[in-house]
Amino acid sequence: MPRSRFAGSLISPKVDVVIDMGNPFLNHTVDAFLKIGTVAATKTVAEETYEIVKRGSVSNHNFEKSLKKMCKEGAYWGTVAGVYAGMEYGAERIRGTRDWKNAMIGGALTGAIVSAASNNNRDKIVMDAITGGAVATAAEFLNYLT
Repeated sequence: MPRSRFAGSLISPKVDVVIDMGNPFLNHTVDAFLKIGTVAATKTVAEETYEIVKRGSVSNHNFEKSLKKMCKEGAYWGTVAGVYAGMEYGAERIRGTRDWKNAMIGGALTGAIVSAASNNNRDKIVMDAITGGAVATAAEFLNYLT
């Protein structure tokens, strides 16, 4: 049975957490889930804090609602990121090369899977696959610029 390890470091401005699941595919997927899930949860905290300050009152009900929304958003976006990272890694392994086409394939598959899981019709699934592929490819090209 593979052993898991957890390690972390904080070097400004980068935070890096490494979780070794014993399999590179799982490592990429879990890493993406945790990183993007944390970003989504943090975004929700900022939005909810703004709303509470704007209302001027804090109640137990508002706090519970905010916590549920934070968990829901973190889990949703973490899952989408995990699926994307897994698909991109899988495309890289199957194709045997690391280039922008893996991002395009991973984005398209992720868009289609997430859309199909949301019970969308066939046209919407195709459009989401195209959008996912385009966004992932654009993000990959932006990484080449920096």
